[in-house]
Amino acid sequence: MTTTTLRNGIDVDQLLRTIDAVQDDADVASFTFRASSTWQDGTLNTGRIHGFTHAGSEDTSRDEAFELTGDEPPVLLGRNTGPNAVELVLQALGFCYAVGYVANAAARGIEIERMDYEVEGDIDVRPFLGQDGPRPGFTEIRVTGTVASPNASDDQLTELCQYVQDTSPVRDIIANPVPVRTSLRIV
Repeated sequence: MTTTTLRNGIDVDQLLRTIDAVQDDADVASFTFRASSTWQDGTLNTGRIHGFTHAGSEDTSRDEAFELTGDEPPVLLGRNTGPNAVELVLQALGFCYAVGYVANAAARGIEIERMDYEVEGDIDVRPFLGQDGPRPGFTEIRVTGTVASPNASDDQLTELCQYVQDTSPVRDIIANPVPVRTSLRIV
């Protein structure tokens, strides 16, 4: 009979097998994620996230696409039917930090009872509106994490927080330049 070690809802045995697989074959670490967006009306868009490629093969684990609604608040000409794009970026950072924290805590034997992230960012829309101003994106993002653990010291939890920041794919995407190639098909 096989025993599965679950910690923080993470299958630690599977996590360790994944780490070993990536160490044995770097191609296993290769992913291409995709998302699509379709404009509906005004500032309303719908998004779909479905398949992705892993190690050169299409993943088939998702039966259906995730559907998202993106909109703007009325002050930015929207109807508040969904978060706007920059709010989704902030949420992505919170999601990434939380996943990284609990998974790495599990691998280290740290039990997590609570893990919350509050993420906020400052933006000036003048450049988006064709006016002079600071960069069009966030000028600062602030994150506050809250964690509770019955078996880890404050130093362990603080060190893990730094490790998560240093290894977060979303933080890296936000904090460092990433080449973005955009093309347009005219139909």
